Amino acid sequence: MVQDNLQGFFEKFLKKETIFKNKKVLQSNYIPGDISHRDEQINQVAQVLAPALKNDKPSNLFIYGKTGTGKTLVTKYVAEQMENLAKERDLPLHILYINCKLKKIADTEYRLIAELSRFFGKAVPPTGLPTDEVYNIFFQALDQSEKVIVIILDEIDQLVRKAGDEIIYNLTRINSDLKKTQLSIVGISNDLMFANNIDPRVKSSLSEEELLFPPYNAVQIQDILKKRVEHAFRPKTIEEGVIQKCAAYAAREHGDARRALELLRVAGELSERKNKEKVKIENIDEAEDKIERDRLIDMVKTHPKQFQTTLYPILILNQDKKRQVLTGDIYELYKTICNKTGLRPLTQRRVSDIIAELDMLGIINAKVISKGRFGRTREINVSLSKSIERKIVSILEEELGLSGSKLVEKPVLY
Repeated sequence: MVQDNLQGFFEKFLKKETIFKNKKVLQSNYIPGDISHRDEQINQVAQVLAPALKNDKPSNLFIYGKTGTGKTLVTKYVAEQMENLAKERDLPLHILYINCKLKKIADTEYRLIAELSRFFGKAVPPTGLPTDEVYNIFFQALDQSEKVIVIILDEIDQLVRKAGDEIIYNLTRINSDLKKTQLSIVGISNDLMFANNIDPRVKSSLSEEELLFPPYNAVQIQDILKKRVEHAFRPKTIEEGVIQKCAAYAAREHGDARRALELLRVAGELSERKNKEKVKIENIDEAEDKIERDRLIDMVKTHPKQFQTTLYPILILNQDKKRQVLTGDIYELYKTICNKTGLRPLTQRRVSDIIAELDMLGIINAKVISKGRFGRTREINVSLSKSIERKIVSILEEELGLSGSKLVEKPVLY
């Protein structure tokens, strides 16, 4: 039995020499001492934030660019250098980093302001107080002594999507209520259109300075990988061509260096599990499949119920390959699911917006077709492998409480 052999497996694992020297070097939160191909961006961020070292308020800064272009890495690096200098010279500077994707910290205005208040020594209960009172506690915490505060809001678009853009306006206008403290905001977003989709007054407050991070090209990604490999893996454990293949995959993903590092790490882990002494090119293909599967499953689990309730009928109806699936069919089944799960149905137009989002994420392919005098609709096809499709259907049934429900006659997925 597996249980009987588990102790022996762990003993053997501890004795086995790993191909990794320092796996942390390949993690997204690792900040290297030397950041490649981002000198210009480091200089620009430093120039905007430098006044904080002289107890002057820096301009608010909005940084945007595709995933894996070094936005967070550069911002954290500059912040770390400034904090080290501030500590060394006893300067009244505080820099606070918040990832707005974290559910229990930045999914509501209340929670974010409560988290900021706690950082400055004021205890706020997780719920229960009026939002105005939480802001008052926050103001008091900020204004106890003269200082400059820089709040970095990473994935700020996620905060706005969950809590609305009023919170950004309030934070950017907060200095008018403070007497001793000055506060600046650095917003970071993967969404290139984010600033165009928020309230104009919020945009003008947030985007005093803007900085776009361009994607890395394949040659730059290769250079980044080579430097990380030296510190992450033992000598001669990376087969010829592996780095080039990782870089090619990442260049295809709009110059995503984070994706390349993740591919290399997962490929190394898969190779070790097979008791191999080298990372081979085929391990990169295996890692790509695993990452894509895990990404989709994680996305489905963490998206709102309305997103899940729209995706489920798409997957169910598409199981019948002889049938043309249109937005109207999806909406009818969507309403049935809402009734069964107690959700309030959205309008057909709003469901169409979610379908467009699913198309943008690459989960489905929505092709606009003409129905003559009946107008236009979209024909929906699923862009997932059968194994992932089966897994996601199972997850959605569990998340929505539909296990065992007979909403439609479901064909067998082969």
